[in-house]
Amino acid sequence: MQQMNQQLVECVPNFSEGKDMQVIKQITDEIEAVEGVKLLDVDPGKATNRTVVTFVGTPDAVVDAAFRAVKKASELIDMRKHSGAHPRFGATDVCPLVPVSNISMEETVEYARKLAKKIGEELNISVYCYENAAYEEKRKNLAECRSGEYEGLKEKLQKPEWKPDFGPSQLNETAGATAVGARDFLVAYNINLNTTSTRRANALAFDVREKGRVKRKGNPLTGEIVKDENGDPVMIPGSLKAVKGIGWFIEEYGIAQVSLNLTNISITSLHETFDECVKKADARGMRVSGSEIVGLVPLKAMTDAGKYFLKKQNRSVGVSEKELIKIAVKSMGLDDLYPFKPEEKIIEYILAGKEEKLVDKSVAGFADETSSELPAPGGGSVSAYMGALGAALGTMVANLSSHKRGWDDCWEEFSDWAEKGRKYQEELMYLVDEDTNAFNKIMEAFKMPKKTEADKTARDKAIEEATKYAIEIPFRMMQTAYNSFEALKAMAETGITASVSDAGVGACAVRSCVMGAFLNVKINAAEVGDRKFARDIIARGEEIQKKTIKAEQEILEIVNGKL
Repeated sequence: MQQMNQQLVECVPNFSEGKDMQVIKQITDEIEAVEGVKLLDVDPGKATNRTVVTFVGTPDAVVDAAFRAVKKASELIDMRKHSGAHPRFGATDVCPLVPVSNISMEETVEYARKLAKKIGEELNISVYCYENAAYEEKRKNLAECRSGEYEGLKEKLQKPEWKPDFGPSQLNETAGATAVGARDFLVAYNINLNTTSTRRANALAFDVREKGRVKRKGNPLTGEIVKDENGDPVMIPGSLKAVKGIGWFIEEYGIAQVSLNLTNISITSLHETFDECVKKADARGMRVSGSEIVGLVPLKAMTDAGKYFLKKQNRSVGVSEKELIKIAVKSMGLDDLYPFKPEEKIIEYILAGKEEKLVDKSVAGFADETSSELPAPGGGSVSAYMGALGAALGTMVANLSSHKRGWDDCWEEFSDWAEKGRKYQEELMYLVDEDTNAFNKIMEAFKMPKKTEADKTARDKAIEEATKYAIEIPFRMMQTAYNSFEALKAMAETGITASVSDAGVGACAVRSCVMGAFLNVKINAAEVGDRKFARDIIARGEEIQKKTIKAEQEILEIVNGKL
């Protein structure tokens, strides 16, 4: 399971080499050497003499990997000898950063500019910041930054208005220039139609894409094109913002598709695109039979789609991530042409890999691991798991209540409680493994060398920091578990009566989590050197424990009053 709040950024550098695979391999080796990133795709093109590389990771790791790749490309690619069908002006032609999860565009821009500065200053390469990272309006457009290409770069660099954002104003003859940007995540999304007509698929694409279609006088197909005062065609906008598209026929499947690029899924989502295409296709006498995602998709896009389609059914959205993805796949027909495999299509799942976590084990496997002679997992992980089960019981009662016959008018209220309970459950499940990770950090710190005074100082500092972290994790369990009482109490009061005992059991489990986690806070606090930190966190823990005992009693009184 990936860390819930981990920030992820995608990087899609384009290198001006698409023929020599040894050169490409040396560049991608630099990326793969960086811990915290995963190489997702390498797409070389001989005609364009250009390779598009895709990798994902934490922001700092991505910046490091991108810099190393740009450096290696500058050493291996000589732009004086380069030719290809695609516009280009540098060995690393473009290098955009894309926010994937738990990171804003504003934050991504800062990382892009940090990368641009590092390339310019340390590699002596002229760098232009484009799209969201641009410092001025005209440089937002990549085509403007790259105008004149490599052949016109020497003259362009001498113009004051084209002084690079970072790096020299003199041409680096072998490396050229690089455009570093921050842009939104692009999803390539195809809508399957029950027709073989490319023309009809194109008509549907024009209906929905932002650019729309050319306006004509009289007959919309053959009439004279209407032009503006500059002589440019007047366009009739389509219905979806931040969407590009065309229609085509796919011989392999024997159907026509609307091929769409969703350039900003925060503006127009997958599910909104699908439903709009269904509506527009129906108006033209066609049916949408399904859809396909080409390449990768962020997890949030899939879970948002699952929630959207559940809400349309007046169903609770407080269900598992796996269930939300299943609903999204079935609702949008993502398995129409071939099976949709989340582990191969969702970025976060690819990045997580196959490392087994405690929470991935069976119930029996978890118990066996706990009962072994190893010191971890221990009481902290077990406490977190008890809390997760307690929160899960509250979520269960909310989900059962949301679709009880005759309670249709209040499904949304119960769905909201289920969603809250689900968040507490997921956080506590994350802490099951993180408590063991915290213990391992302490063990690793104790193994550090202590030959010199500098070694001892570094070791002592690492032990202190690891011990504090081992205190903060169970304290975080206490806070999260206590907060989950709100959902349990609401379900004890208003949930389906037949399951009121489950809310009571949930309260008991959550109380046990808080009490157990506090024991872990206290045992680790005894070892920390910062005594003020220890006293403060124990005082806060005692307050949470006191409130927990009271909250459990209140819930049990409600439950017992209904039994």
